Amino acid sequence: MTTRPYHPSPLQQVELVAEGERWSLVFTRDFPQGRAAVWSALTEPDELREWAPYTADRSLTTTGPVTLVMVDGDQRHELPGEVGIADRPELLEFTWGADVLRWELHEHGTGTRLRLTHRLPDRAVAGMMAAGWHLCLDVAATLLDGSPIGPIVGAAAMDHGWPELNEQYSHRLGVEIRQPPLPQ
Repeated sequence: MTTRPYHPSPLQQVELVAEGERWSLVFTRDFPQGRAAVWSALTEPDELREWAPYTADRSLTTTGPVTLVMVDGDQRHELPGEVGIADRPELLEFTWGADVLRWELHEHGTGTRLRLTHRLPDRAVAGMMAAGWHLCLDVAATLLDGSPIGPIVGAAAMDHGWPELNEQYSHRLGVEIRQPPLPQ
């Protein structure tokens, strides 16, 4: 839940890349902070819960099994994961259920260029995923600059620009606009 007003930043650099019969969403975002700070935000459960669509039952700084917990209001959903690569502060790769997330951190001026590659279960969800990551990484930016607003995930994202971002990213990526399934 956000603690102060939030408006999404402009669209970020994103592309949809074919990898054989699978697709990856590649999201690039620059942060003014150094790689150590960004790495910590990506790997530490106390920081993850402030911006990510999940938190973890342990630090993601070492390889091995992990449980990622998605929280949406009062609902919690645990997904098994596996950290396959944890090369501080340059590369983190882990599974999130059936998806693979690869986070690359490169020095960029005095800050960090983050490149997130999210291997998708289906090309058609690219706009939805891009909209979600846009919100999450906006919130991560507020955490990193010392003025956290709290996570904007799940149903709360609908009230913070997700529908418009979904439409804009779907157009940019050349996919049909899809909506998330309605809660049961």
